[in-house]
Amino acid sequence: MSRVETRTVTPGEADMRLDRWFRMHFPDLGHGHLQKLLRTGQVRVDGRRAKAGARLTAGAEIRVPPLSAHTGESKDERGPPAGPKPKAPPSEADIAFIRSRVLYRDDDVIAIDKPPGLAVQGGTGTHRHVDAMLEGLRFDAPETPRLVHRLDRDTSGVLLLGRSRAAAAALGKAFKGKDVRKIYWAIVVGVPEPRQGRIELPIAKLPGKAGEKMAVDHEAGQRAVTFYRVLEVAGRRLAWVALWPQTGRTHQLRVHCAALGWPILGDGKYGGQGAFIAGDGLSRKLHLHARAVALPHPVTGAPLIVRAPLPDHMKKTWAFFGFDSENMEDPFAELS
Repeated sequence: MSRVETRTVTPGEADMRLDRWFRMHFPDLGHGHLQKLLRTGQVRVDGRRAKAGARLTAGAEIRVPPLSAHTGESKDERGPPAGPKPKAPPSEADIAFIRSRVLYRDDDVIAIDKPPGLAVQGGTGTHRHVDAMLEGLRFDAPETPRLVHRLDRDTSGVLLLGRSRAAAAALGKAFKGKDVRKIYWAIVVGVPEPRQGRIELPIAKLPGKAGEKMAVDHEAGQRAVTFYRVLEVAGRRLAWVALWPQTGRTHQLRVHCAALGWPILGDGKYGGQGAFIAGDGLSRKLHLHARAVALPHPVTGAPLIVRAPLPDHMKKTWAFFGFDSENMEDPFAELS
């Protein structure tokens, strides 16, 4: 690329880190060179300087300075224009796999059941992820579907895609507003009291080399609100809860549960050893599942509700404690 370019963040790229956005669009640009461009203000977001870890919003404009076609260094006029490398097509096995996860499909929307352990987007050392398989979900559409929101790698459940730029933009707008309701199911260690309530604790990213880890921060944190309801309990050991996040902060549900003393089962990152209990039938994987999403259809406006079944490790936990996974046929009625 031999001239300054301005690119607009798509709804599917919302909440992506700035450095990850550059890795996706300019894979030849080295980390050190990107840091230099950021330090010197050559890269800007909406006209302002930005840091590598800045979270992007849909519609934000990114100033991209001239880049070398070969080294990724900032240049004035040398070298031919260099665009992003095209994505490698998914393998036949990955196409079959991602199609097997489809929960709902129409002309505008696809919903898949993301399994635990599969990242939504790539990063350092992550080569197999949903974003790399999207071409396998094109079916008969003229465009490849677009991501409109994310789930953590270890969280399972409903993930929505727009089958066109217009549908993705409408879905992205819905997720940014209050038109989308999401219900998560979780097993927490301990029993919340009261059995139904509202959590409002601000969340900020921890400084230093903690990686992508969040914490409650009453001074610098962003507002974060979660509603919850206890559905069943196993004595005083643990509880099955429904969680309804009103805001969408990174790791919000995990941070909120841990902060109140009932970490999500298997969440060693936020709950430490207190997130695990002994039991031959209990998996040590994270027990957090995006059970259902409800929103107006992006084109017709009709109500659209998509539900995802529990992943295998959570089914085994439900069976171990005798919980009835059909206990909540309409999760939104439970928390209305």
